[in-house]
Amino acid sequence: MQIHDLKPAPGSTHKRKRVGRGPGSGHGKTAGRGMNGQKSRAGGGKGPGFEGGQTTLYMRLPKLPGFKNPNHKLYAPVNVSRLELKYEAGETVNKETLFEKGIIKHKDALVKVLADGEITKALTVNVDKVSSAAQAKIEAAGGKVEPLC
Repeated sequence: MQIHDLKPAPGSTHKRKRVGRGPGSGHGKTAGRGMNGQKSRAGGGKGPGFEGGQTTLYMRLPKLPGFKNPNHKLYAPVNVSRLELKYEAGETVNKETLFEKGIIKHKDALVKVLADGEITKALTVNVDKVSSAAQAKIEAAGGKVEPLC
């Protein structure tokens, strides 16, 4: 079989309807559009969003979703209870160790330590942000919070 032997299945193709080509075609004069009216004219008819005079869906929906701050920074939250579970006393908490221990998903993520839970180990915390309550808990356990340079 060659490519020139291929044919569509019988009955699967139809001849194109040539409208407006004389009375013998059966689709002459008004070309199947009837007599007068909006739909008989070129470009006539309702648009795709028309709902019979009802206010259209796109006009019923709010125009904008609200304010989006272009300078917003998203921090990966890390609670002190996770630090208590994953770290030994005297270790340093930073982005690299958090990533290695599977606490954060990306090495370059911004990290903020939060105060949920309890901590008893003395840790050195060196991350982007630490809440004041978390800092108080870390320092009460004998650890220290170093600012990220």
